[in-house]
Parts: sequence; structure tokens; C-alpha cells
Amino acid sequence: MLLRTLRHLASLALCMFIIAACSRTAQSPAATTLPAAPAAVATDAPAAPTVGATATSPATAVPAATPTRNLPTQAPTITAAPTAAPFPLQAGWWDNAVCYEIFVRSFYDSNGDGIGDLEGIIQKLDYINDGNPQSQTDLGATCIWLMPIMASPSYHGYDATDFYTVNPEYGTNDDFKKLISAAHKRGISIMLDLVLNHTSNQHPWFIAASKDPNSPYRDWYLWSKDKPGYSNPWGGDPWQQSSARNEYYYGIFSPTQPDLNYRNPAVTAEAYKISAFWLNDMGADGFRLDAIKHLIEDGTVQENTLETHAWLRDYRTFLEKTKPGTFTVGEIFGASPQALQPYYPDQLDAYFAFEAGDRILSAANTGQGIDFTITIANNYAQIPFQRWAPFLTNHDQNRAMTVLGGKIGKAKIAAAALLTLPGLPFVYYGEEIGMTGAKPDEQIRNPMQWAADETTGGFTSGTPWEALQKNYKDINVATQEADPASLLNYYRALIHLHTEHPALAQGSFTAFKSSSVALSAFLRQTEGETVLVVLNFGKEAVNGATLTLDKSDLAAGTYTATPLLGDTPGAALTVGADGSISAYAPFPSLTPQTGYIFTLSR
Repeated sequence: MLLRTLRHLASLALCMFIIAACSRTAQSPAATTLPAAPAAVATDAPAAPTVGATATSPATAVPAATPTRNLPTQAPTITAAPTAAPFPLQAGWWDNAVCYEIFVRSFYDSNGDGIGDLEGIIQKLDYINDGNPQSQTDLGATCIWLMPIMASPSYHGYDATDFYTVNPEYGTNDDFKKLISAAHKRGISIMLDLVLNHTSNQHPWFIAASKDPNSPYRDWYLWSKDKPGYSNPWGGDPWQQSSARNEYYYGIFSPTQPDLNYRNPAVTAEAYKISAFWLNDMGADGFRLDAIKHLIEDGTVQENTLETHAWLRDYRTFLEKTKPGTFTVGEIFGASPQALQPYYPDQLDAYFAFEAGDRILSAANTGQGIDFTITIANNYAQIPFQRWAPFLTNHDQNRAMTVLGGKIGKAKIAAAALLTLPGLPFVYYGEEIGMTGAKPDEQIRNPMQWAADETTGGFTSGTPWEALQKNYKDINVATQEADPASLLNYYRALIHLHTEHPALAQGSFTAFKSSSVALSAFLRQTEGETVLVVLNFGKEAVNGATLTLDKSDLAAGTYTATPLLGDTPGAALTVGADGSISAYAPFPSLTPQTGYIFTLSR
């Protein structure tokens, strides 16, 4: 399979770049103190990316060719590197994982203050995975992505004031260690949302930098005496008026989120220190890197810069040395497979596949599987070794069930598509029960609907921090657990199949041609297992449809189609020379909005 994939990818040009040779990083101070200046210390970490000349005072003129205005540090020179050949990740827990995204504030409140907390997650771990491989009453997820848990003044946490301390509303650092221990006992890995692009404007670093031009933290941020006058990629103004001085600072997302200056090696050293703390001191298994395409700007080029690619290569090397086996997944919002290619293969481990989720939901809504099939085949061909993470929606998007108009049939076929694809799938909390929600953001991050309890939905014994969706009395875990046909139990079955069958977790992807535009069908194959997936996205039954393959890796012969989902075997399948399959009809009629999953054996 790997050789075939490599041959297919041989024509893809992966533009990779490295930073010029760089000096040793400077170790930064602890987050809670502000010494006179960051102390330079020796470190075993890889050197920070080159930032050009030694830092000068803010009054020193910056050469006109420098792409960033009024910065004490100079822009580095980026030179092209030899193209790296695609390579698979080393074996690890991610090989057969399904990850569950949790907004801690909204998952479960253990102490009645109306805010979800780490102890609440511990109490609900058996819902996610009870640690018993034979059990089918848990969700079966083997990975949890926690949205930001670090100290922050905002409800969402994407603007830290202390990178080393758990948000007191969620618990303590010891509570996090307790969660890690309890999760690992159940075979669950924990990934943290790590926001390296910016801090809060209430962070001590930024407060010191904004008040005092001679602060050692001044060059940790980006400043301009005059408003540069260009927009961010979505049309807003990235340059924010300082409240302390007559000047501007760069904050691409918000005035409350000033960007860090990674042209300064001290900032990189601090990012390394933060990462090592959560990996080795606290026990995390990896990171979801937020807004990573915006990490380093090059003047008006504010995303996907050469400097960002170079920084990520060094960061990957650092993580592998600091804690081998650390897993990273990057958010390159909205990126197509072509846009992701420059990030492969030697930067992060995987990247979210936004296009895949869009196509799943579109196919479920339109009833046509053909565009979905083309999109997934394109992803598989262009992104090496399945290092991508499909999902339906996440905390920044309207919930999947709302996009699907509240239709359970659409939700089920979308789930079947997601959990049979290549890559590492992610499921947003509540998606498995069909929670609804549309922006503003608070309304797509409502408390989890555990039960039909009056006003609280089983989330808290107090008053929820945010009102639940109005349908919580009908859409909740307790109601669906007892119903074999519920969306929750469908997700449970699919997640267990993904984690238990190597072909679904790691197998190759070979798409069929279908006689019906409503169908998507494909083979997932490993050396020891072949799985056939047939998805009817249509709102009507499909009668007499056939599937064809001109070529596959199947050996010639007759195969039995044994159901993994459902009880009815499919028709026998005949494979000809070169693995060809002609006019195969698994059933005379395929039920609307239904997924069929079979193992094939001779």
C-alpha cells in the first residue's frame, strides 16, 4: 500500500523551507514573574529560528526592506531546502484513534457552580471510554481534545494570562494530573489546545511591554508608531490602538489578543518551555495547535508564511526530543489539500481536513455522494500517509445537526461517512446525540445535554453558565441510551468499528465508480483486512445500483461480504484480473441515508 501511495504522490511538489543556521535560544522567565530581563541560558532544545541581527533598541531604524514595521529585531532570511520525501508517522496511539473534542466549561459541572470542570470530565470518562474493550455501552473514543484550559479572562480561553496554570474555574494543575491518570487507565490520550499565536492583553508580558518601551518584554510583541493601513485576511484591521501609549500593536484576531513576535528567539524559547511543561510535568499526550497558519507574519502576508513553516519544523524536532511520541494536529482554517501540502511532511503530524467535513455535510443535505467521493479521493491522493483529521463541525462552526436541518437520517449517514474515512476522525461533544446550535459562538458551545432535568439538562446542580438548547428535554444522553436505534448508539457502533478494525483506521482508500450519484462506495485495505463501505446519501431507496472498479489490490477470486454494521450479508463479490470489479450490486435495494460496512474474505 505504501509503495502504491508513494508512486501516486511522486509528482507532487512539496515546497519546504528551513531557517538559516540559528543561535541558541534564550530561556524566558516564569509566567508569573517579571524580572529585569529574560535570562539567557543554555538549553538542550533545538535552536530557535533565526531572527536576523541582534536585537536593537526600539529607536533604531529598521531597513526599508524589512517586511515588518518598527520592530527591534530584523526579519530572517529564508532559503529553500531540499524537498523532503513523504513519510508515515511512527506507530502510536493515533493509529486507530477517534478523538472527542470537549469544551470543559460546557461538559459537566461537578461542584454546582454552573461551570464545567476537570473533575466533571473525570466523572464522565466512562461515558467516553470505560476502559473495557468488550464493552459497547461507552462511546469508544480513545482520545480527548480539551479546548483551552489555561488561565484566561474570557469564557472561551483562547487568550491566556498564564500558560502554566489551569483556569481556576476548571480546577487545579493537580486536577489535570488526576484527569491524565484516570484517562490513561482507560486507554484515552489527552490533547491540549495550545494557543501559541497570541496572549491575552491582560497577560503580564503584554502589560509590561505596552507600558514601558524598555521592558524586556517589549519585543515579545509587534509594534508600530503609525497605523500601517492594511487589512487582515478577512477584511478587519489587525493593528490595534494601545491604551497605554500613542502607538499600535499587532493583534490579527482581536484587540484583546495581541500576537506574539516569533522573530524574537526569547519568544520561541518560552513556547518550548510551555510545551515541555505540559508534556513532561503535567503528562499531556499532544497538542492541537490553534490558528497555526498565522504564527509569523511577513508584512502584509499574514498566513502560511515561509517563516511559519520553518518555525514548525524546528518545533517538531524539539517536541520529538522533549517527549518522543508527542502528537500534534494543526488548525489551518478552511484549507484545501493543496493549501495543506506545504506543511508536509516534516512539520506537524496531522492537520484538520475542513474540506472533507464540508463535503460530508453537503452530500448528506443534497443526497448526492459523487462530490464527496471525489473530495475524499483527492484528499487521500494529495496528503501523504493519511496525516489529516476529518470532522463534521467544531466549536467555530454551526453544529452539524443544525446544518442538517435536524434530520436524524442525514446525521446518521454523515456519521457513517466520517468514521469510515482515512485519517484521524474528531467528534465534537454533543454531536453524537444531535445537539443543535448556530452562532453566536456561545450558542454552539452550550452545556452538554445529559438528561431531561428541569433547566439543567443534567449538566449541573446549579445554574448553567449558558442556557441549554431548547430541545434538551428530547435530545439528551439519557433518552438515547435506551434506544437501540438512537443516534448515540449509532455513533457508538461506528466509533468501536473504527478503533477495532485496522482497515478502517489505517487502510488504503480505493473509490468505486457507481451507477447512482447518491452512492459513495470505497474499499479500505490493510495487509490483513479488507472492508467495503457503501453509503447511500440519497433520500430515497436506490434500486439496482452497481459498483465498478477498473483496478484494485484485491486478488482475483470470489469474496463473501460479512456485515460489520447491520445483520444482512451483502451479495458475493467477484474480483477479476488486476483487482477489477464489474457491476457489483451488494443488495437489490439500498435503504435511504444508510451506511453499509462489510468485511471481504475469500
